[in-house]
Amino acid sequence: RGQARRAGRSAMRRRYVTVDVFTDRMFGGNPLAVVLDAAGLSATQMQAVAAEFNYSETSFVLPPADPRHTARVRIFTPRAELPFAGHPNIGTAFALAEGAGSAAGFVFEEAAGLVPLTLLREGGVVVGAELTAPEPFSRRGALSPAQAAACLSLAVGDLRTDRHDPQVVSVGLPFLVVELASREALRRARPDLAAFARSLPLDGADAIYPYVRSERGGTAAIQARMFAPGDAILEDPATGSATAAAGALLAALAVGPDLDLALEAEQGVDMGLPSRLLVSVEKRGGVVLRVRVAGRCLAVMDGGFHLIGAG
Repeated sequence: RGQARRAGRSAMRRRYVTVDVFTDRMFGGNPLAVVLDAAGLSATQMQAVAAEFNYSETSFVLPPADPRHTARVRIFTPRAELPFAGHPNIGTAFALAEGAGSAAGFVFEEAAGLVPLTLLREGGVVVGAELTAPEPFSRRGALSPAQAAACLSLAVGDLRTDRHDPQVVSVGLPFLVVELASREALRRARPDLAAFARSLPLDGADAIYPYVRSERGGTAAIQARMFAPGDAILEDPATGSATAAAGALLAALAVGPDLDLALEAEQGVDMGLPSRLLVSVEKRGGVVLRVRVAGRCLAVMDGGFHLIGAG
């Protein structure tokens, strides 16, 4: 034990903070761990740290390759690295804002590309952030309604397909987006691991985002859930990348070549972790040009760790 203590004193102490993202309520939304000084950590070490935190994602802040950008950010689930994700970007920007002075925003380098972020302030205080998705909107493969229903432990009649079939879409990270017929069906949805294994991954998607639509005072609204058991995320309370992709799909399907879509999404309600995500989509000439997702954040914890004898 004495040798371990001596090794710990000589090892570099890594600082971290935790942030609840897409919420204005402590212990709501989607929790995120942000390792603020990750330079020198190997991918194996980052993966081990993410597994130790055991949040849906952990982000690691490294020096940028291009000094014009804010940071290089790597994102890990408990099992794998992701090229992009929504709540880690929002939460990382919020975590970095404390030392950013009056900066309007950041640019993160990620595997999916550059991710611009704008800080959201109220009364001069940073309360959240808005990201711009790093990749153009893409529509990929589809599952049959029967396959998608089986993955969600639902009947085919619980799905709606009048607007789109169960479809893989992406703006940086692909998801299978499935529209359901009722809020009650969304509440009953449960991932069937055997059906997941039979049908996914598909065109890069190993997660399913079921949603139901509604209207609120002229603003488009959805309620959603997200299941990714293959990534050790049985259910995610708030998924910015999936919500952004779903919003882009709805804008692409909407009548007319030009549209500015504002979409409000609720997620995590059935987990007791209510989350609110705001998506905006610009469509011009029938093409989705830009997708943004925004949300509020709250700082929760801060601390540090040493990696003793880790490879």
